[in-house]
Amino acid sequence: MSDQPKAPVTPVPAHEPPYYAAVFTTVRTQEQDGYRETNARMEELVKDIPGYLGMDHAQTPGGLGITVGYFRDADALAEWRSHTEHRMAQRRGRDEWYRNYTLHVAKVERSHTFVRPPEN
Repeated sequence: MSDQPKAPVTPVPAHEPPYYAAVFTTVRTQEQDGYRETNARMEELVKDIPGYLGMDHAQTPGGLGITVGYFRDADALAEWRSHTEHRMAQRRGRDEWYRNYTLHVAKVERSHTFVRPPEN
């Protein structure tokens, strides 16, 4: 057990619409060599894209992975889609890491956040 406190789990906060959400759902293969390192690198790189707003991740016990990336506009999303290292990771994902995946891109027209006040 680690002595380090865990950061609280919080979703990406709501942003002023409109903006875009890229919803990437996956089922991975047994072959995962290099996946964690590549995933960490992608999380570093996307932060440098102007218009990147944040990312949420979830994994079900059954193996369905869900990643939602949020982008201010279609240009930011297009820049991430065409980023050279991201394209290489996409190819490796298809060749090695994903049994299947689906990508949905949506324009967010309404967004809000709720945060429960701390109890005293």
